Amino acid sequence: MSLKNRIDIILPNYNSSKYINETIKSVLHQTYKNWRLFIIDDASDKKTQTILKKIKSKKIKIIYLKKNRGAGYCRNLALKKVNSDFIAFLDSDDIWSKNKLKIQLKFMLKNNYKFSYTNYQTFYHGTKKLKKIRIPLKINFEQFVKNTSIATSTMMIRKKIAKSVKFTNTDICEDYFYKCAILKKVNIAYCLKNFTTKYRIRKNSLQSNKLKNFYWIWKINSEFNKFNFTKNFLSLFSICLSSIRRYGLK
Repeated sequence: MSLKNRIDIILPNYNSSKYINETIKSVLHQTYKNWRLFIIDDASDKKTQTILKKIKSKKIKIIYLKKNRGAGYCRNLALKKVNSDFIAFLDSDDIWSKNKLKIQLKFMLKNNYKFSYTNYQTFYHGTKKLKKIRIPLKINFEQFVKNTSIATSTMMIRKKIAKSVKFTNTDICEDYFYKCAILKKVNIAYCLKNFTTKYRIRKNSLQSNKLKNFYWIWKINSEFNKFNFTKNFLSLFSICLSSIRRYGLK
């Protein structure tokens, strides 16, 4: 496997036995073959670990944690292990189109971008109806804190930038902090127009996490982004409206 333009994929996993097979298959079926997948299993149940232990690919590295530490910790651990030119992220219940890595890498190489993302489609677990989510063609930090529209599973970042920032070890919104920090470094992220990812929405988790999301976004904006009350309120209000447009009021 060539080191040039190799992509390391980071996938935190916890009790995802219902989805993880489909997610991993979407990586194995990529038309671009120069990749490695790092799965950090966050002390999942036996059913999930049994599925993972059946994986035989030499391109997939699985690290099993003995204690549940959260997605942020898992991603940070993987960031210490990766060393390829590009880093991509994938959640354990999302699905990539087969040409995702190929066309996104080409997009980044052609334009010499440091951080890219793509359009994506959402669907509720148990249904086949897809909703297309179109993202602005480029986003800077000030725009991102008003809509948070970049899906983690669509991101691809050059190694030096990706490894220069850590995720927070919080139960939620660890990726919001990471994206804010990366955007502060690169100034602008760029969108590939293709719909490369299917983003799974689990109704119960989405509904129960709304208030927690808002709390942690407020906290991150206050402590890390140094927003005053007015700017923080406007950020949260804009994010709320953007979320309603993408996912509705469910």
